[in-house]
Amino acid sequence: MADSFWSDAERHLVRYSGAGRFVPEIIERAEGSFVHTADGRRLLDFTSGQMSAILGHSHPAVVETVQRSAATLDHLFSGMLSRPVVDLARRLAESLPDPLNKVLLLTTGAESNEAAIRMAKLVTGRHEVISFARSWHGMTQAAANATYSSGRKGYGPASPGNFAIPTPNTYRPDFTDENGELDWRRQLDFSFDLFDAQSVGSLAACIVEPILSSGGVLDLPPGYLAVLRDKVHERGGLLILDEAQTGLCRTGDWYAFQRDGVTPDILTLSKTLGAGLPLAAVITSDEIERTAHERGFLFFTTHVSDPLVAAVGNTVLDVLENDKLDRRAAELGAHLAGGLRELAQRHEMIGDVRGRGLLVGLELVHDRATKEPADELGAAVTRRCLELGLHMNVVQLPAMGGVFRIAPALTSTVEELDLGLQILDQAISETKR
Repeated sequence: MADSFWSDAERHLVRYSGAGRFVPEIIERAEGSFVHTADGRRLLDFTSGQMSAILGHSHPAVVETVQRSAATLDHLFSGMLSRPVVDLARRLAESLPDPLNKVLLLTTGAESNEAAIRMAKLVTGRHEVISFARSWHGMTQAAANATYSSGRKGYGPASPGNFAIPTPNTYRPDFTDENGELDWRRQLDFSFDLFDAQSVGSLAACIVEPILSSGGVLDLPPGYLAVLRDKVHERGGLLILDEAQTGLCRTGDWYAFQRDGVTPDILTLSKTLGAGLPLAAVITSDEIERTAHERGFLFFTTHVSDPLVAAVGNTVLDVLENDKLDRRAAELGAHLAGGLRELAQRHEMIGDVRGRGLLVGLELVHDRATKEPADELGAAVTRRCLELGLHMNVVQLPAMGGVFRIAPALTSTVEELDLGLQILDQAISETKR
């Protein structure tokens, strides 16, 4: 049966990642922090699915909500409203600082970023968009045009007016101060000097993640976001923050931007909002929404304001609030990062440990002094981890080593984190040999 499964997969599935490879396991079910394979293996999931299942797989409260909603109110005409939709919009607004008060509920991160960029262009009357050179914002048109980490080759010209700026990377700094540390202010000045030289004076928006996940778990330095916002506003643009992976408690705060005290003009949420189900949101101010509406804002989709996933979103907020998972993410994140730093003391191939809360990056290198990238080591360690019962995700970009994105569920136990650390330790040791 396994042979026929993989034969059918090869014959009938479109390969949708550049590598063209699927995890070589048939997954039968998932529960909590583990996924279970057809041959009876149990894999500890250190990625929360696609960085989304923040409550673990098949959380009882989510299961109950899905069963109830599927039996009573699943999908409606897009112009109809239901209580779960309005309740979720109100609760999201209440969880955020002023003036973020207006909510549009969609399905995916790409879709929410698409809507945010579309709104920014309409409201400002401009068309230029800035994002990081290692950004990932989605695969739909505007989101893909603002994505630079991969996927740009072979699809013809991108939309005019898209600009990449250098990504602040404290481990591999391009602009340095007298101590050899990243001089992010000078880097940011250079970025906007370069943008100004190319711009036609029509900046609509800058879209960034507070922590670049697909870019290698790169946390923006404290203070960076405020200066970036000011430079964008000086040029008449809006600041869009993509918190697909960082929103809703994963970093130890409800929203990652809270650390910096910088409120975006438009916020997008996705992955974590549905805890594994397709739910996303665009959140903005009354003023921006009003202007967009007056100018005919249109983002009418089949699944806008769907009641079933909105009900799940309300359940996710219930669990996050009742179980105080922001604090738990901070505590578990400190434990995880501490364990990874202990591994770094034993393994020279670990060059850097970074991130916030339960979004942690582990970068592998050949040499700590030169920081020579170790892409093949990352792939080898990933394979060995899977053989030992741990599912890991490694980011491999040019000029960087293999960077593990470690994002366990917020409901993980200390024992599960320790199990993951133990398996990772063994995999690195055996790969070195």
